[in-house]
Amino acid sequence: MENKKKVAFYTLGCKLNFSETSTIARNFQDEGFERVDFETFADIYVINTCSVTDNADKQFKQVVKKALKLNEKAFVAAVGCYAQLKPEELAAIDGVDLVLGATEKFKLTDYIHDLSKNDRGEVHSCEIEEADFYVGSYSIGDRTRAFLKVQDGCDYKCTYCTIPLARGISRSDTMENVLSNAREISKQGIKEIVLTGVNIGDYGKGEFGNKKHEHTFLELVEALDQVEGIERLRISSIEPNLLKNETIEFVSQSRTFVPHFHIPLQSGSNTILKKMKRRYMRELYTERVAKIREVMPHACIGVDVIVGFPGETDEHFLETYHFLNELDISYLHVFTYSERDNTEAAAMEGVVPNAVRAKRSKMLRGLSVKKRRAFYESQLGTTRTVLFEGENKEGYIYGFTENYVKVKTPWNPELVNTVHQVNLTRIDEEGGVRIEFLPI
Repeated sequence: MENKKKVAFYTLGCKLNFSETSTIARNFQDEGFERVDFETFADIYVINTCSVTDNADKQFKQVVKKALKLNEKAFVAAVGCYAQLKPEELAAIDGVDLVLGATEKFKLTDYIHDLSKNDRGEVHSCEIEEADFYVGSYSIGDRTRAFLKVQDGCDYKCTYCTIPLARGISRSDTMENVLSNAREISKQGIKEIVLTGVNIGDYGKGEFGNKKHEHTFLELVEALDQVEGIERLRISSIEPNLLKNETIEFVSQSRTFVPHFHIPLQSGSNTILKKMKRRYMRELYTERVAKIREVMPHACIGVDVIVGFPGETDEHFLETYHFLNELDISYLHVFTYSERDNTEAAAMEGVVPNAVRAKRSKMLRGLSVKKRRAFYESQLGTTRTVLFEGENKEGYIYGFTENYVKVKTPWNPELVNTVHQVNLTRIDEEGGVRIEFLPI
């Protein structure tokens, strides 16, 4: 097709969204569209939305404005979690032409016939109960590493979370399809695959459209470890109650799985964990960290934590702060609680003032800086493998070791997407870890 229509994509939110955007983009390319960068002129702009925080909602409007500045006549389509939860709200935003819910987003090309602007966005959404089928996804070509979706949806009922409302019940890709996608990724010369999903430790549930588990997460990990051509596999966020000791032990001896875990905690106070309806207490979390340290002392352990949840007193917050300060972890992802419609927490008493939320968030971010620095210092003098990224940032190229230490060295384009053995030598004034290459 001559004069191919140009399509650009923008992803808000998580690794799972990135994998799905990439799959939708390939659908467009299969239909004869040309994919271009979001910063350039396009006929169609597709925005994959997120609903986890209030900030992601605000970002959506800014992204729409950016698209229309590049081409005021562009067709703007919204998909993703926010599009499922609040389709009419998105459709009413000036410049939005099409909003697709959870069951429709992978059929986006079916809706792109007439690219003329609409007075108001057209909505094709579903009741979330209809989102009971699985669509496999993976990202290729967007980054040095690929995100491979293995699971979708969640059956947990955490009181602050909209994800079950946005993505539906827990369901899994078939083992056969995951392995096939992993082989496809490895053929593209990609060195690292990150496993992603909403609740990946629940893998196996709904694999063939039923609720029972056909396979376990451990069986998936064991099978992926055998796939030829993959140098690194990384587990993204996994719930502490679903990260079993057997999986930790397997990773410690694995050929390809790297010593890096990201485990949501959300609060170090058992009182708040109960109010959140989390499925563990802090004692279990301590056990998981101890087990990882026992078999992989050099592992990187990241933690998600929420501050300002309704009813979180100063005492509860300090419980969390001291718990994390004493725990042998490597960094924190800190989320400031924001009220989400149709969640239990939004109606709870004991609302924490925004200024207090901000102060607590700042304290934990400071703790994260301290933890990351201590972890990096503990790794100096060790030999690690680094996979280098593709960007020239102010004369430096960056990469990550297998245990997620971010390193830097002067820019050299020949290093992009290559793996090298290095010594971690020192931390510079900017906090970057410097390296020396080992002779081949």
